[in-house]
Amino acid sequence: MAVGKEIRTKIKSVQNTQKITRAMQMVATSKMRKTQDRMRAARPYAEKVRQVMAHLAQTNPDAENALLTKRDSVKRVGVILITSDKGLAGGLNANLLRQFCLKADAMMDKGIEVDVCALGQKGLAASQRLKMNVVASATQLGDTPQMDKLIGPVSVMIKAYTEGRIDELYIVYTRFVNTMKQEPTFEQLLPLSTEHMAVEHSHPWEYLYEPDVKSVIDFLTRRYLESVIYQCQAENMASEQAARMVAMKAATDNAASLIESLKLTYNKARQAAITTELSEIVSGAAAV
Repeated sequence: MAVGKEIRTKIKSVQNTQKITRAMQMVATSKMRKTQDRMRAARPYAEKVRQVMAHLAQTNPDAENALLTKRDSVKRVGVILITSDKGLAGGLNANLLRQFCLKADAMMDKGIEVDVCALGQKGLAASQRLKMNVVASATQLGDTPQMDKLIGPVSVMIKAYTEGRIDELYIVYTRFVNTMKQEPTFEQLLPLSTEHMAVEHSHPWEYLYEPDVKSVIDFLTRRYLESVIYQCQAENMASEQAARMVAMKAATDNAASLIESLKLTYNKARQAAITTELSEIVSGAAAV
């Protein structure tokens, strides 16, 4: 019964793996609800900042702001790459990194250099493996988006744009659609355009500025960018937990199917061994 013993060992091993995947599925389900609540809670603030920023830009077209000015030529771009710190989330990071690589390759084919700001261990490891120019990074972000951990790397990219070291800034993240669907998204952050922030106002209004228009627009522009990046991070975290829950459920179901198959194989091997032993006994008795 050496074969039967090996099969029993495999069954036990798969059962232990199944316990782990089931536990991870339950944890991901719990975290997914919390991350979705945070994501939805952040949306009204981001939307309101976008509306105010769009209205300011439309009512003050002559206000000078480096973040609103489009460059004549694009020689170098920055990309904020948002991924997860951990794996076991299905194809979440792989799909996002594939989209990022396609866009980066297309830019480099045009002679445009790419600087990367990696938010998440998976994106940082992939960028280093591809030998890309990583100028800033943040890892171990946890399950809750915290602006104090994001502000440093993000400020590096915004400063590079205002100083003219990069001509455009993009953000790559996974947008949460629903529990079963998450979409890799590649969006332009800078330069800001009134078309991108366009909103319709049924009741136009005017603002009183203190100390002046430029200072207010500069401050709000920065706050707008921070809110967009925070929202993207929240979307990516919600997508991560949803993808992990689905992946762990699939792994648990596959383990159950494999256990049933191994049990059937074990029973067949055990029955064959019993039949062989009985045949030998009968043959020995007949020979005597």
